Amino acid sequence: MALQAFPRLLQFKSCDLFGNGSLSFPPIQSRTVHTKPWVIEARARTRVESPKVRNRRLQKKYNGTQKKPRLSVFCSEKQLYAMLVDDQNKKCLFYGSTLQQSVRTNPNSTTIEVSQRVGEELVKTCNDLGIDEISSYDRNGFSRGARMEAFEIALSDHGFLFR
Repeated sequence: MALQAFPRLLQFKSCDLFGNGSLSFPPIQSRTVHTKPWVIEARARTRVESPKVRNRRLQKKYNGTQKKPRLSVFCSEKQLYAMLVDDQNKKCLFYGSTLQQSVRTNPNSTTIEVSQRVGEELVKTCNDLGIDEISSYDRNGFSRGARMEAFEIALSDHGFLFR
């Protein structure tokens, strides 16, 4: 009985809350939305491998030992840094840069001349340590510039790099 009387109670034909049954909504303003088309861009150099990525992969392959160390050369905008690395014992056998006072005898000399002296110092150290050859020449993905060329000439004159 209570269920039959319930629909009669919910009739709101004339109510202050809803008005007299005629509902009027404010007009909807339509705004034009400008959407940009989706552009999918490919990564730069997808087919050409980055020199840095290639260098990191090659470092895993070529490990230096006590008698055949890895030669790692870094060339910044103005300076050159060279290291002989024994990767098995995790030691640096030689470190030389164009900033060292022992290599830079004349303050007016260019970095190209000083980088050649760094190569000569590396050869002297290799002879003192009894190192006859280098396992790999690691340029850290850098191209050969004038400083790198002068450094390589000093090494190739003594038979460490083949040109």
